[in-house]
Amino acid sequence: MIDVLCVGHAAFDITMTAAHHPGPDEKMLADALLLGGGGPAANAAVQVVRLGGRAAFCGYLGHDLFGEEHVAELSHEGVDTALLIRGGHASPVSQILAKPDGSRSVVSFKGDTPWLPEDAVDMARIAALSPDVILLDGHEPLVSAPICTWARNNAVPTVLDAGSLHRGTRELASRVDYLVASEKFARQWCAADDPGAWLDTLGNIAPNIVITLGEHGLIWQKKGHKGTLPAYPVTALDSTGAGDAFHGAFALGVARGMDWPAILAFASAAGALACTRLGARAALANRQEVATLLAEKS
Repeated sequence: MIDVLCVGHAAFDITMTAAHHPGPDEKMLADALLLGGGGPAANAAVQVVRLGGRAAFCGYLGHDLFGEEHVAELSHEGVDTALLIRGGHASPVSQILAKPDGSRSVVSFKGDTPWLPEDAVDMARIAALSPDVILLDGHEPLVSAPICTWARNNAVPTVLDAGSLHRGTRELASRVDYLVASEKFARQWCAADDPGAWLDTLGNIAPNIVITLGEHGLIWQKKGHKGTLPAYPVTALDSTGAGDAFHGAFALGVARGMDWPAILAFASAAGALACTRLGARAALANRQEVATLLAEKS
């Protein structure tokens, strides 16, 4: 039995820090280099484990150097990889450039690696894991649809990490119990700049809405009620993975049956701490660090 099954993207991250974004034809030296696993769903699974939960990852990695390194890392972290699918296509790779203000630029490579097919996962294997919550990032849309259907038929809550508007997030947004979206997704979906309009519009397609606003915190809507939560003040070094941390902690909070304010605070603390260190996976906080930040701000 696991707390959270994370379905979607796994990549290998090559992260560098630089004093500024390079201009055309500019050559420059990086200040730091970090190598490690990444991807929204894979990072969320690691975050769940570091917070004391039990997580499994369902997605794809190739039989190449990046795939082998990532599988070993997931196993070392304690993530269940029984639903990980391997193959001859390339493992996705992301090149990340982090700037001094905490912002980052990302270039991703997937090559000709296809989406996992609809029948890639036997639902009986998911049932055997008995997840309390399923978190999806939309990057595997074909296999995610039947998993959502299975979850709905078995009363398993679902959470969508909607970082941007693409096929997967578009198709899953109305099928999940918790739509946890970025400001970018909300603006793209609603074609509007008004946060109030975002909640009204997205509230018509999902029962529970959270829209993260980076350093400005978040807004939410649940059962007709709306609210806000400011961000935890931290010194940001690299925002890569902050959303993954938020979503992993949020899903674990749902799995643990926390009340709504506690879930939002728990996820916000995890997301804030992920901004204070370089990289995505390496920056994910453990349960003591999150507990300490929550205690300091209570």
